[in-house]
Amino acid sequence: MNHHHYVRRRQQLLAQIGDGVAVIPTAPERVRNRDAHYPYRFDSYFWYLSGFPEPDAVIVLVGGTQPKSILFCREKNEERETWDGFRYGPETARQAFDFSEAYPIVSLERMLPELLANRSALWHSLGHDADWDQRIADALNAVRAQSRNGTRAPNEIRDLRGVLDQMRLTKDAHEIDTMRQAADIASAGHVRAMRACRPGMAEYELEAELAYEFRRRGADGHAYTPIVAGGANACILHYVDNNKLLAGHSLVLIDAGCEVSGYASDITRTFPVGGRFSAVQREVYEIVLAAQQAAIAAVRPGAAFTDYHLAALRVLTQGLIDLKVLTGSVDGAIESEAYKPWYMHRTGHWLGLDVHDVGDYRTGATDDDWVRLTPGMALTVEPGLYFRPGEPVPRHLHGIAVRIEDDVFVNADGCTVYTSAPRTIAEIEEVMRHD
Repeated sequence: MNHHHYVRRRQQLLAQIGDGVAVIPTAPERVRNRDAHYPYRFDSYFWYLSGFPEPDAVIVLVGGTQPKSILFCREKNEERETWDGFRYGPETARQAFDFSEAYPIVSLERMLPELLANRSALWHSLGHDADWDQRIADALNAVRAQSRNGTRAPNEIRDLRGVLDQMRLTKDAHEIDTMRQAADIASAGHVRAMRACRPGMAEYELEAELAYEFRRRGADGHAYTPIVAGGANACILHYVDNNKLLAGHSLVLIDAGCEVSGYASDITRTFPVGGRFSAVQREVYEIVLAAQQAAIAAVRPGAAFTDYHLAALRVLTQGLIDLKVLTGSVDGAIESEAYKPWYMHRTGHWLGLDVHDVGDYRTGATDDDWVRLTPGMALTVEPGLYFRPGEPVPRHLHGIAVRIEDDVFVNADGCTVYTSAPRTIAEIEEVMRHD
């Protein structure tokens, strides 16, 4: 296995912590009920620095003139391995994952105070996990208890997330590669759902088609709880019941992405259950698609993060005026936020090891403080329009909801869309034809 990208990230982090010590634990296993656990998912920061898949593991990075990266993990245990599967054990893990030292996790409590002694700063994700905040406090107190024999405790506790979030915001070649794979698999899942869709099916049947395609192609499963929303259900932004029947005259909105080696894809498609868009569905769909195209065109280096949202907003607001939902000018409707009942979310978010990935969106309080896009950033572009039944809008719009979401990378001269599920009306209807 090649772990040089993880090694490089640890070196990058070591360069930023001076002679401090950084402590990065992975996520604990979580009980679902009684003795059944949720499927295990590592902590994203820990994974970003190691690629080490086991629970009960902690990275300690020791800065200074002789920097060290240390892994604490579970010991080999033949009996437990019979039940739970292979464990690396410290020595094999040290070699396989390129750490300078590795020790059994049980020795962390004893060793941590020694590692912290006479260091200027302790770096940790404060407030991320109450249990870990306590363990860190205990280790610091153990160092302070040694003060009479001349040992100093770190006089500064620094939040590691600021530094790591900044690193994670720009994806390296290995990350881009993995995210492309997740995007390809998720795109295939959406195509499968379109092909399988028939009036009278339950929403969960389409969910099953996606899950099947994700796993069949080697993804670890869903990156988040999928939304399969027929008709007016799509007006509920986080609808996850997925248990109603699909009516032939309605649209279905599917928001689903998969996870590959920890990295997420995030795609939304809206298509007609019966395979053909009606005139009014077509009208709304074309507005949202045009808004998405305008937004994608606004994603480029140097642009402010909010620029592509504003680009989509102009097209959506003009569309609401064309649909006779709003009156007046586009500028006036944007200024007064008159569009808000039908478009209440932003046009996208960062994407990576977390679906809503880490990283600042703005660095201060003014409109000039939005983060500027740079090559290697990954984000979603997902405008929508939602007409809840019974709202003061023309009758024929009631219950129509459309969102179209794709994943893009910022590159040197704009951006690349790397999700490929059908997007235009012609493409969707072609895929759904049941000849």
